[in-house]
Amino acid sequence: MEILDLYTIFLKHPSIQTDTRKLQPGDLFFALKGPNFNGNKFARQALDTGAAFVIIDETAGFEDNRLISTDNVLQTLQQLAKYHRQQFTIPFIAITGSNGKTTTKELIHEVLSTVYKTYTTNGNLNNHIGIPLTILSVQKNAEIAVIEMGANHQKEIESYCAYTLPTHGIITNCGKAHLEGFGGIEGVQKGKGELYDYLRTNNGTAFIMIDYAYLKEMSKGISKIKTYGTQDAEITGIVSARNEFLEVQMTKGASFKNITTHLVGAYNLPNVLAAVAVGKYFNVAEEKIKNALEQYIPSNSRSQMIEKNGNKIILDAYNANPSSMKAAIENFAGMEGQKKILLLGGMMEMGDESLAEHKAIIDLIARYTWEKVVLVGGDFNKITHPYLYFNNSTAAKKWLQLQHIENTMLLVKGSRSMQMEKVME
Repeated sequence: MEILDLYTIFLKHPSIQTDTRKLQPGDLFFALKGPNFNGNKFARQALDTGAAFVIIDETAGFEDNRLISTDNVLQTLQQLAKYHRQQFTIPFIAITGSNGKTTTKELIHEVLSTVYKTYTTNGNLNNHIGIPLTILSVQKNAEIAVIEMGANHQKEIESYCAYTLPTHGIITNCGKAHLEGFGGIEGVQKGKGELYDYLRTNNGTAFIMIDYAYLKEMSKGISKIKTYGTQDAEITGIVSARNEFLEVQMTKGASFKNITTHLVGAYNLPNVLAAVAVGKYFNVAEEKIKNALEQYIPSNSRSQMIEKNGNKIILDAYNANPSSMKAAIENFAGMEGQKKILLLGGMMEMGDESLAEHKAIIDLIARYTWEKVVLVGGDFNKITHPYLYFNNSTAAKKWLQLQHIENTMLLVKGSRSMQMEKVME
């Protein structure tokens, strides 16, 4: 079936599912497959559940005029997303980076939504499946779309740009994340820089955190650049106070002087400034920018403050790499409070650098005084250290429940696979 014909069907049935457990009558079911699953095996179940059509790339074992056969279901999904994207002339803002991309995406969405009908990535659906699904969720009334792009190897961002066709882009930073897949920090910069490559070739606009010299270098040749940072940029601001929540003092580019956020950590400063820069660029009134940023409350285990049983818990457990772990620990150490407990999960996808990076985190921890330090999983068990160690978050949770902790501050952080949020359940 040609993409145009499939698109005609999509317009009549615009809800797409890739999981039969979430399927609703009238949905299109794309039978994706991977190393541990094969959606083709659920074709009959999808139809019985009420799917309008099922897109398959293997023989289903039965005939039904609601089955649409294709060479590759994933590629068909991505091609359909590209065709849908091509029906819009609105701005599509792509966001990638090692750290902060989801928070930046959320903040930008909050700001732009005060004026424009804005569609954005739901949660962290930022991969080869989530991005096309996000694009296909953009409806005719859209005025701006904000698309988050995650990546753990080179050429991945390039492939996403091929069907997202971004008009604007942000690389939040290039840190020590997914070193195994990217092949070192230089590989990270090259991989993330594929967004800049697309913008450079297609006359797009880049928003640059000018404090990072490598981003300034990587963005050379892009004709349209807007800058933000702590100095020497069009939009500038600094951390005004080291309180529980980040307070930003604007120093250039905005008439309002302060933004009091509900985000924990000075490391969120670039994310806030990026949202201000994007808001100003798209002519959002300054009062609306300020209010949107001050009213945003994180609820996705990112820079989230929770008060429980007299304790203050910083839950930043959605992901972790050496760059973000270091920033979180240093920020936590600088916060006011006498009793502090660290609960840190291992860092994944570090490749040959894993032991050295985990050792560096242990060395960093040793510079400060803590009530307790609990390390969970990863390569922490391969390094000699004086701290408590558990193989998984379930074991750490049981330990924590026995401590009867009160009036204490806790930092909970770790890679997604560590599921450190379970410690607080």
